[in-house]
Amino acid sequence: MPFLLLFTLFALLDFTVLFMVGSQIGLLTTLLLVLATGFIGLHLVRREGVATLQRAQQRFAQGELPSGELLTGAALIFGGALLMAPGFLSDALGFMCLIPNARRLLGKLLISANVRIQGFRYRHGQRTQDPRNDQQDPRDPTSRARQDTRREDDNGQPLEGDFISKDEPRQR
Repeated sequence: MPFLLLFTLFALLDFTVLFMVGSQIGLLTTLLLVLATGFIGLHLVRREGVATLQRAQQRFAQGELPSGELLTGAALIFGGALLMAPGFLSDALGFMCLIPNARRLLGKLLISANVRIQGFRYRHGQRTQDPRNDQQDPRDPTSRARQDTRREDDNGQPLEGDFISKDEPRQR
Protein backbone atom coordinates (compact mmCIF):
# COMPACT_ATOMS: atom_id res chain seq x y z
CA MET A 1 0.00 0.00 0.00
CA PRO A 2 2.72 2.58 0.77
CA PHE A 3 4.33 1.87 -2.62
CA LEU A 4 1.06 2.52 -4.44
CA LEU A 5 0.57 5.77 -2.55
CA LEU A 6 4.16 6.86 -3.25
CA PHE A 7 3.81 5.96 -6.94
CA THR A 8 0.55 7.92 -7.24
CA LEU A 9 1.97 10.98 -5.51
CA PHE A 10 5.09 10.87 -7.71
CA ALA A 11 2.97 10.65 -10.88
CA LEU A 12 0.78 13.56 -9.78
CA LEU A 13 3.79 15.68 -8.91
CA ASP A 14 5.46 14.77 -12.20
CA PHE A 15 2.44 15.84 -14.25
CA THR A 16 2.06 19.01 -12.19
CA VAL A 17 5.67 19.97 -12.91
CA LEU A 18 5.22 19.06 -16.58
CA PHE A 19 2.15 21.30 -16.90
CA MET A 20 3.79 24.15 -14.98
CA VAL A 21 6.87 24.06 -17.20
CA GLY A 22 4.66 23.70 -20.28
CA SER A 23 2.68 26.79 -19.37
CA GLN A 24 5.91 28.79 -19.05
CA ILE A 25 7.82 27.64 -22.15
CA GLY A 26 4.96 26.63 -24.45
CA LEU A 27 3.42 23.39 -25.68
CA LEU A 28 5.70 22.78 -28.66
CA THR A 29 8.90 23.33 -26.67
CA THR A 30 7.64 21.06 -23.89
CA LEU A 31 6.80 18.29 -26.37
CA LEU A 32 10.22 18.63 -28.01
CA LEU A 33 11.93 18.40 -24.61
CA VAL A 34 9.94 15.29 -23.67
CA LEU A 35 10.76 13.64 -27.02
CA ALA A 36 14.43 14.64 -26.79
CA THR A 37 14.82 13.13 -23.32
CA GLY A 38 13.20 9.95 -24.63
CA PHE A 39 15.65 9.66 -27.53
CA ILE A 40 18.68 10.55 -25.40
CA GLY A 41 17.52 7.99 -22.84
CA LEU A 42 17.13 5.34 -25.54
CA HIS A 43 20.71 5.99 -26.69
CA LEU A 44 22.04 5.76 -23.11
CA VAL A 45 20.08 2.55 -22.40
CA ARG A 46 21.53 0.90 -25.50
CA ARG A 47 25.10 2.02 -24.75
CA GLU A 48 25.04 1.10 -21.06
CA GLY A 49 23.08 -2.10 -21.76
CA VAL A 50 25.66 -3.38 -24.23
CA ALA A 51 28.52 -2.56 -21.83
CA THR A 52 26.70 -4.28 -18.96
CA LEU A 53 26.01 -7.37 -21.08
CA GLN A 54 29.70 -7.59 -22.05
CA ARG A 55 30.77 -7.32 -18.40
CA ALA A 56 28.25 -10.01 -17.44
CA GLN A 57 29.55 -12.34 -20.17
CA GLN A 58 33.13 -11.79 -18.98
CA ARG A 59 32.15 -12.63 -15.41
CA PHE A 60 30.34 -15.77 -16.62
CA ALA A 61 33.43 -16.78 -18.60
CA GLN A 62 35.49 -16.42 -15.42
CA GLY A 63 33.04 -18.68 -13.59
CA GLU A 64 31.61 -15.88 -11.43
CA LEU A 65 28.01 -14.85 -10.88
CA PRO A 66 27.44 -11.37 -12.38
CA SER A 67 25.24 -10.10 -9.55
CA GLY A 68 26.39 -6.49 -9.89
CA GLU A 69 25.67 -6.56 -13.60
CA LEU A 70 22.20 -7.97 -12.95
CA LEU A 71 21.42 -5.09 -10.60
CA THR A 72 22.81 -2.65 -13.15
CA GLY A 73 20.60 -4.21 -15.82
CA ALA A 74 17.55 -3.83 -13.57
CA ALA A 75 18.43 -0.17 -12.98
CA LEU A 76 18.79 0.35 -16.74
CA ILE A 77 15.36 -1.16 -17.41
CA PHE A 78 13.79 0.95 -14.67
CA GLY A 79 15.55 4.08 -15.94
CA GLY A 80 14.50 3.40 -19.52
CA ALA A 81 10.87 2.97 -18.46
CA LEU A 82 11.01 6.26 -16.53
CA LEU A 83 12.41 8.06 -19.58
CA MET A 84 9.55 6.79 -21.73
CA ALA A 85 7.02 8.33 -19.33
CA PRO A 86 6.22 11.97 -20.05
CA GLY A 87 7.43 14.25 -17.29
CA PHE A 88 10.54 16.01 -16.10
CA LEU A 89 10.81 14.41 -12.65
CA SER A 90 10.56 10.92 -14.11
CA ASP A 91 13.18 11.91 -16.70
CA ALA A 92 15.53 13.15 -13.98
CA LEU A 93 15.14 9.93 -12.01
CA GLY A 94 15.50 7.90 -15.22
CA PHE A 95 18.76 9.65 -16.09
CA MET A 96 20.02 8.94 -12.55
CA CYS A 97 19.45 5.25 -13.25
CA LEU A 98 21.35 5.42 -16.56
CA ILE A 99 24.44 7.45 -15.68
CA PRO A 100 26.94 5.18 -13.85
CA ASN A 101 28.09 7.59 -11.12
CA ALA A 102 24.56 8.83 -10.47
CA ARG A 103 23.36 5.19 -10.38
CA ARG A 104 25.94 4.40 -7.68
CA LEU A 105 24.83 7.45 -5.70
CA LEU A 106 21.20 6.38 -6.01
CA GLY A 107 22.14 2.87 -4.84
CA LYS A 108 23.91 4.29 -1.79
CA LEU A 109 20.86 6.41 -1.00
CA LEU A 110 18.63 3.33 -1.21
CA ILE A 111 20.98 1.36 1.04
CA SER A 112 21.11 4.17 3.58
CA ALA A 113 17.30 4.28 3.53
CA ASN A 114 17.27 0.59 4.57
CA VAL A 115 15.41 -0.58 1.45
CA ARG A 116 14.08 -4.16 1.39
CA ILE A 117 14.65 -6.12 -1.81
CA GLN A 118 13.18 -9.62 -2.31
CA GLY A 119 12.94 -10.38 1.37
CA PHE A 120 16.44 -9.23 2.26
CA ARG A 121 17.12 -6.00 4.07
CA TYR A 122 20.12 -3.97 2.95
CA ARG A 123 21.46 -1.81 5.72
CA HIS A 124 24.72 0.13 5.60
CA GLY A 125 26.37 -2.38 3.28
CA GLN A 126 25.21 -5.45 5.25
CA ARG A 127 22.70 -7.94 3.98
CA THR A 128 20.49 -9.53 6.61
CA GLN A 129 17.62 -11.97 6.46
CA ASP A 130 14.15 -10.44 6.53
CA PRO A 131 12.06 -12.49 8.96
CA ARG A 132 8.96 -11.96 6.81
CA ASN A 133 10.42 -14.14 4.05
CA ASP A 134 11.04 -17.89 4.13
CA GLN A 135 14.11 -17.75 1.87
CA GLN A 136 17.45 -18.68 3.39
CA ASP A 137 20.59 -16.56 3.25
CA PRO A 138 22.86 -18.33 0.69
CA ARG A 139 25.99 -17.24 2.62
CA ASP A 140 24.76 -18.97 5.79
CA PRO A 141 26.44 -22.43 6.00
CA THR A 142 23.55 -23.93 7.95
CA SER A 143 21.02 -22.90 5.31
CA ARG A 144 23.24 -24.34 2.57
CA ALA A 145 23.41 -27.64 4.40
CA ARG A 146 19.62 -27.78 4.48
CA GLN A 147 19.44 -26.88 0.79
CA ASP A 148 21.97 -29.57 -0.16
CA THR A 149 19.81 -32.41 1.16
CA ARG A 150 18.54 -34.45 -1.74
CA ARG A 151 14.85 -35.26 -1.94
CA GLU A 152 13.91 -38.80 -2.92
CA ASP A 153 10.75 -40.63 -3.81
CA ASP A 154 9.43 -43.75 -2.04
CA ASN A 155 11.92 -46.00 -3.91
CA GLY A 156 14.96 -43.94 -2.88
CA GLN A 157 15.37 -42.44 -6.38
CA PRO A 158 15.98 -38.71 -6.81
CA LEU A 159 12.88 -36.74 -7.67
CA GLU A 160 12.51 -35.79 -11.29
CA GLY A 161 14.35 -32.53 -11.92
CA ASP A 162 16.77 -32.88 -8.99
CA PHE A 163 20.43 -32.45 -9.83
CA ILE A 164 22.87 -35.30 -9.29
CA SER A 165 26.56 -34.44 -9.35
CA LYS A 166 28.93 -36.57 -11.45
CA ASP A 167 30.98 -37.21 -8.32
CA GLU A 168 27.96 -38.30 -6.28
CA PRO A 169 27.40 -42.06 -6.16
CA ARG A 170 24.15 -43.04 -7.80
CA GLN A 171 21.80 -45.05 -5.60
CA ARG A 172 19.73 -47.80 -7.14
